[in-house]
Amino acid sequence: MAKAVKKAAKKAAKKTAKKAPAKAKKAAPKKAAKKSARKPNAAFMTPLSPSATLAEVIGNSPRPRTEIVKKIWDYIKKNNLQDKKNKRMINADAKLKAVFGGKDQVSMFDLAKIVSKNVK
Repeated sequence: MAKAVKKAAKKAAKKTAKKAPAKAKKAAPKKAAKKSARKPNAAFMTPLSPSATLAEVIGNSPRPRTEIVKKIWDYIKKNNLQDKKNKRMINADAKLKAVFGGKDQVSMFDLAKIVSKNVK
């Protein structure tokens, strides 16, 4: 019985909300998107040399930190190393185990720390 009363009250509230006339608003002219004066931090763009173990995964040429992380993710996805149940975890194969410091599994949030240890 109480459910029927609640449903009736909801319907009545919807009807009264629909009957109220909506005020016509003038569309404000959209401002052109400002181009930000921010420039990327040069520290991210400096080429870093990978260690020997990391070079087996991404290659030997010096790259910016952002590209190194991207290459690691390309390797992880290519070899299907992301954990099936918990997508935040990365399972290590033989090459990545050396990069991960002997760990079998690492969180994706630890990649930045791992990259820092394996570049010069």
